[in-house]
Amino acid sequence: MAQGMDKASLGELHMLVEHVGPLHAGDHVFRVGDPFEAIAAVRAGTVKTYIIDANGREHVLGFHFPGEVIGLDGIDGDTYPCNAVALDTVMLCRFSFPKISVLAGKLPGLQQHLFRLLSRSIGRAALLAGDWTADERMAAFLIGLSRRLEARGFSPDRFQLTMARTDIANYLRLAPETVSRVLKRFQRDGMIAVDRRELELLDRVQLETLAGPVLRS
Repeated sequence: MAQGMDKASLGELHMLVEHVGPLHAGDHVFRVGDPFEAIAAVRAGTVKTYIIDANGREHVLGFHFPGEVIGLDGIDGDTYPCNAVALDTVMLCRFSFPKISVLAGKLPGLQQHLFRLLSRSIGRAALLAGDWTADERMAAFLIGLSRRLEARGFSPDRFQLTMARTDIANYLRLAPETVSRVLKRFQRDGMIAVDRRELELLDRVQLETLAGPVLRS
């Protein structure tokens, strides 16, 4: 958010920041129906967003890493439309949305950044809506994680899958056994190496080729 801001603007933005945490695995940042008052940037850890349908089934909406923002989907209403839960030890920077809206009116760069974040969030939500194969979905998921981590200064080729396999399956709309089978096949074919939650991308070109149809949609 700070890119392109002068010292005075940075000072105003800094005054809006509330540091939250540490939150521990299982702690909720917000729940469905909580009053929408703020958006938050993840400083450390991983946050999962999800909803529970009328039959009590969980639907994973996304995973959010350091440098990414949660709560944007509450802008359209007075309450949060989903739950956000910490998957590990999480630290947040919380921004009062009424205050940041006033500041955005004075700082066009901040307004544009908020619009960009909204657009990115919508794009991710639509990413897996198509009729893709399990291999295409998994490859797109891994390449997407890699690119997001790289953009924030982390290793693009070696990282932790901080979410459970069941959560990945839920997010990709696949059966858990299918996720395990695809990961084993990717490993057998030399595309990845997996050791518990540690994952290394060994053949990015092949993974990007598999993910191509999904990422270009």
